[in-house]
Amino acid sequence: MAVRASVNRFPGDPDALEVAGLPWGVTLTPFAAKDENGNPPVYGSDGHLLPRCENCWAYYNTYCEQEQWAWTCALCGTLNGLPSQAIARYSLPDSCPENMSSFIDLELPLEGSEEMQARPVYVAAVDLASSEEFLELVKSALLAALEGLGPGSLFGLATFSHKIGLYDVQGPIPVVKNVFIPPESDGTLPMELADVMPLSSFLAPVDTFKDRIASALETLRPTTSWERTSAAGQALDGVLLGGRGFGSAMEALFNYLGSEYGNTFALARVFAFISGAPDFGVGQLDTRRYGEQYASKGEDADRALLPEQTPFYKDLAAVAVQSGVSVDIFAVTNEYTDLASLKFLSIESGGSLALYTSTDDSTLPQDIYRMLSRPYAFNCVLRLRTSSEYKPGHSYGHFFPDPQYENVQHIICCDSFATYAYDFEFANNVGFSRHTAELPMLQIAFQYTVVVPPGELANSESSPTSRKKHSLKRRLRIRTMQFGVAHTINEMYDTVDPEVVLSLLVHKVILSSLEQGIREGRMLLHDWLVILTAQYNECCKLSESARGSSNTIHFDVAFSQCPQLQYMPRLVFALLRNPLLRLHEEGVHPDYRIYLQCLFSALEPSSLHLAIYPMLTSYASPDKQAYPRHSLSRAALITSGSPIFFLDAFTNLIVFYSSTTDPSLPFPPPQDCLLRTTINKLKQERCISPKLMFIRAGQDDATPFENFLIEEQDVEGNGFTSIMGFVSFLEEIHQSVLEYMK
Repeated sequence: MAVRASVNRFPGDPDALEVAGLPWGVTLTPFAAKDENGNPPVYGSDGHLLPRCENCWAYYNTYCEQEQWAWTCALCGTLNGLPSQAIARYSLPDSCPENMSSFIDLELPLEGSEEMQARPVYVAAVDLASSEEFLELVKSALLAALEGLGPGSLFGLATFSHKIGLYDVQGPIPVVKNVFIPPESDGTLPMELADVMPLSSFLAPVDTFKDRIASALETLRPTTSWERTSAAGQALDGVLLGGRGFGSAMEALFNYLGSEYGNTFALARVFAFISGAPDFGVGQLDTRRYGEQYASKGEDADRALLPEQTPFYKDLAAVAVQSGVSVDIFAVTNEYTDLASLKFLSIESGGSLALYTSTDDSTLPQDIYRMLSRPYAFNCVLRLRTSSEYKPGHSYGHFFPDPQYENVQHIICCDSFATYAYDFEFANNVGFSRHTAELPMLQIAFQYTVVVPPGELANSESSPTSRKKHSLKRRLRIRTMQFGVAHTINEMYDTVDPEVVLSLLVHKVILSSLEQGIREGRMLLHDWLVILTAQYNECCKLSESARGSSNTIHFDVAFSQCPQLQYMPRLVFALLRNPLLRLHEEGVHPDYRIYLQCLFSALEPSSLHLAIYPMLTSYASPDKQAYPRHSLSRAALITSGSPIFFLDAFTNLIVFYSSTTDPSLPFPPPQDCLLRTTINKLKQERCISPKLMFIRAGQDDATPFENFLIEEQDVEGNGFTSIMGFVSFLEEIHQSVLEYMK
């Protein structure tokens, strides 16, 4: 559980928070195996016996004062009695995890209904209203997926077009049974999927039938245009109706799987591979909204294409959750697919959304293998508690709030990378008192379930029959933290974590652009930097000392007195240049923007930093690093004099040999050199597979590399004056600060 705060010394009171001009909050990666400093939790059992405060329900922790019969809550100060069994346990303090560490992970007893066979279930739903290239890519992805599945997993193969196909691979040859989808947007299937094929025939044990599943994948063929047209039965205004009944297929699959939820499985994961917008049966999407007519309607295309056009997929996500299903959507298309409507099905069911614009260089097989190889938790509950002076404000991330309890979030499926964010506000006008020794406290409780494979059961008393089955483990992970209080604004500035500030800003601008459009999101970001710069200059009283004889005021827009803030203008400039906030008329595809929103709002701060402002490193040779970091400008390339550059933009890795490189240096870099080792390590540690490119200046097209050199590019299209490059951007901020201070 990694927790990072935007400032490590909290503001003293609401006035200090306002004067500082910084977002105040934390990012949280609850299922990360270690904390932000690389320390693992102390593991233990009997989580249900951990004492809790009678007033605020916080858990007992190492910051609590303990007497023989009682303990004082570190969060709210309430004196609580200790139950007799806790008194006995705490007489030997080193025997209990909660007395040894403020970061613990305890096992909980399972409730009766949870003590069941818990086989991991995976279903692939493949779009046949597609192309041969699409299906070839999906086949290779699913063959990779089969290698990534753990022993004892069950796998089902389904297809959708104008009909739903269910595969039975447990006989000598794969058998597919189809049910036709009614073309109407409110039509129900002529029969239930359970009547087409029993679920036990559909879900095949991977261990036994891996080869047969592979054979079934080889039989996948795209539906012909003739089949689709005859299924649709008619053409609308001379336009042939499509045949992609995605909504109908998903709805039917969830109901089909839901019958065995809590019996065969505790979580089923559906991988939906789609090559275009659903245009048949229920959940059809009208792709005509992405077209020329917006120019004539005078609508803001950025704003018009961000909201969903139907609540169908949001409602369907609730059905998925009720059925114990999490959906990952893999869209492989360069057509408008309206991910703004489809995204809810994945993010609200605990899944992910991935977009690949081409089948040629797609990393889909690597991504799906990686996704299945890493551990995940499900049916998670996340609860944040704070000491009484402050409280959580907004929460951000792919979770949904508890309908009954405040500051409780539910996460359907959570892997070790999934990150969430909270911002804080004061509970009153007093803030943290300077006259008491009490410091701000934060406690995060994360309750989750994991599937334990048969060989990993620690309980030696388990019977021989249970050793062959997967079992569920319910656990409680608790992290209690204490923060300092800044007595001056400068103290606060000195403890800023710029990556966490960036994370909170990205969440805020995504929310703002979804509600009010991209232009509003850009203005929010620009204005925030202007206000921060003004407040910083006011606090440091820098403008007074810089007033020259000409009586012109110079503001320090580069934060030269504060190393922690010096990076902020670059990050804001890069965020304004990012496709997340670039305007529709600059050629940003609305589906790509939605994909970035979903990706960025789940990344931990260091990864998000790379995605917004990539890391550029130079090498003297493939085995020797020259400089660890350069600014993203052509000037940096020229002045460094290094022959080789390595750019890490999170989703892309580029090795660039400059035109002055000695021809004797090997290209591409050999496998055993330092540069390759660095690249391989980065690829291993990443949640998605980055695309790797090697470029030689003068011989290969250098555009992919040069596009990342943003500091000489125009911020443009933001409703402010047209600005060239980062230097001019700082001049424009200076001008805006001047106007703001007037």
